Amino acid sequence: MAKPPILKFDTLSLHAGQKPDPTTGSRATPIYQSASFVFKDTDYAVGLFNIERAGHVYSRLSNPTNAVLEERIAALDNGVGAIATASGQAAIHLAIATLASAGDHIVASRSLYGGTHNLLDYTLKRFGIETTFVDPRNLKNISKAIRPNTKLVFGEVLGNPGLEVLNIPEVSNIAHNAKIPLMIDATFATPYLCKPIDLGADIVVHSATKFLSGHGVVIGGIVVDGGTFNWEDSGKFPTMSEPYEGFHNLNFAEEFGPTAFITRARREGLRDFGACMSPTTAFQILQGIETLPLRMQRHVENTKAVVDFLKEQEQVEWINHPMLTSHPDNELSKLLLPKGCGAVFSFGIKGGRKAGIKFIEKLEVFSHLANVGDAKSLVIHPASTTHHRMDEEALTAAGISEGLIRLSIGLEDHGDLTADLRRGLKASQKD
Repeated sequence: MAKPPILKFDTLSLHAGQKPDPTTGSRATPIYQSASFVFKDTDYAVGLFNIERAGHVYSRLSNPTNAVLEERIAALDNGVGAIATASGQAAIHLAIATLASAGDHIVASRSLYGGTHNLLDYTLKRFGIETTFVDPRNLKNISKAIRPNTKLVFGEVLGNPGLEVLNIPEVSNIAHNAKIPLMIDATFATPYLCKPIDLGADIVVHSATKFLSGHGVVIGGIVVDGGTFNWEDSGKFPTMSEPYEGFHNLNFAEEFGPTAFITRARREGLRDFGACMSPTTAFQILQGIETLPLRMQRHVENTKAVVDFLKEQEQVEWINHPMLTSHPDNELSKLLLPKGCGAVFSFGIKGGRKAGIKFIEKLEVFSHLANVGDAKSLVIHPASTTHHRMDEEALTAAGISEGLIRLSIGLEDHGDLTADLRRGLKASQKD
């Protein structure tokens, strides 16, 4: 019997998880705008509620449109399953809440998106889950920070906005030696530039709002289960390996094996927290994913052109992008991100915060807003916006200075982008 073909990334981005609709022949994924779904009979309904058969009950738990998105992302990330959520933050919360309880501990990179840092440092603390933040480049300190009650090591492929490249294989070894999973936020990279599961990560989260969608029109998140972590062998996760009263003493690890985590996250976390994605949003993200390979190539090309331009400008004090030989993670990035390090990076303007304000206000092509990963180029001042909840000490530790400017490079003509930046840089130095 012939083995099915192993499809490449570009093909999966168009076809994974979906075939033409058998009833109507629709080639596009239909939007199943339905809150609930009719049962075939009573026995069928019982089987669905007892997780004895596959199917849809209520769109808070699953939806046929969302299922296509989940299967597609799982295929692109080489995972065993995925869950679409209401936002990237919801994805992170869902993953953590599935693994950690009051009294537990997390080790996290200190170079995280400001909203994630706030969740870990302040909000989860109120629920008895503490986090130790560490330098993502200091592997010894990551290991030292792990405690007997640590349930997760968490970092980003590319730090935000410091662009630290996490050594995922090494951090994975540290986590696994402690019998805990590694969770990676791959928003900046997308599966096109980096597949963390292939590098040793166990769980991947995405803000689908960013590059996956690609057009800044929806809010959404994704949790992907690598199916790689042995929950029973670890002995640290009763939520996975002990009977769960909420499902008639079901043991998720015993019953579902490699898909235990994603099944528990859906059947408990999505059910009880309710942060589900709407099917219309799932449809729109699917449209973005169809062009993801093409867009990411152009994002990377344009970013190189912009970085090369900024290197030559006297108003620029420094540039922080892993493609530069001056970046401490340049060699590591070549190994882990051979197709490029994405389209988000930071730089500093002479004159600090005042010069930065003048620069931003002069730009016309770049949009000043709180997002990244749009087809359009974006600019922001993180210290006063995305990371404003962090105190001065935390900002310094994360490498965020008052003069730091973050750019997200879009798909415009790169000549138009550099001309716009030239105007802004010139204006930044005027009294």
